Amino acid sequence: MAKPLMAKATAVWLVDNTTMTFKQIADFVGMHELEIQGIADGDVAAGVKGFDPIANNQLVQEDIDKAEKDPTVKLTLKYYAAAVGEEKRRGPRYTPLSKRQDRPNAILWLVKFHPELADSQIAKLVGTTKPTIQSIRERTHWNISNMQPIDPVALGLCKQIELDAAVQKAAAKKAKDGQPMDDDERRKLLSTEQSLGMDTEPKIPTAIEGLETFSLSGDLDEDDDKADENIDADSFFNLPEGGDDEDDEDEQP
Repeated sequence: MAKPLMAKATAVWLVDNTTMTFKQIADFVGMHELEIQGIADGDVAAGVKGFDPIANNQLVQEDIDKAEKDPTVKLTLKYYAAAVGEEKRRGPRYTPLSKRQDRPNAILWLVKFHPELADSQIAKLVGTTKPTIQSIRERTHWNISNMQPIDPVALGLCKQIELDAAVQKAAAKKAKDGQPMDDDERRKLLSTEQSLGMDTEPKIPTAIEGLETFSLSGDLDEDDDKADENIDADSFFNLPEGGDDEDDEDEQP
């Protein structure tokens, strides 16, 4: 169901000016019933000025009167022809002021880890412009030396499902164009659900290759045992004939 404009302010007005139940108001504005109760108690939306839904062509007085008489009646938005299709308006994604400084870092992350994405896709994901993306690709951005690649999902600039959809679309376009992809590119083009569902293959680290020749008890192979048997420990302590010890004995008075 469509929600009214300025839902919290509309809820404040309905709480102050009607006798409808908290559930009726909550269902109409798309909030939780406990939030409406908090508004009535003064714990929620303190200082928010009420927004009259009747004066703004969102409700009619007759519907409010019916809802006040019957708690089971649900309010519906008044049909407003000028607002039809308003939610489908196309344009750049709005980014809050507190997150706009993080957009270059997100663009750098996308350019580095998903170079297959087109500039138009990156612009749609994080709400930026193509010249900015191009300057970061060419490393001519004025602040490139202080930028760090950060996942735009972690920054809250886009959703993981949106990023996965863009990556999958880029993969389909690349496959259609007949461009070959290596294993690293195929792995990056997988969605989050696909990558999490893959089995991990056990690998032996290269630094300890050869340890598989040892048995579980810690013994060496048979060839190593035979090599140890041929070593005579006494040979390490035999001195050569005519050593320095005999010469020292002859020089003593």
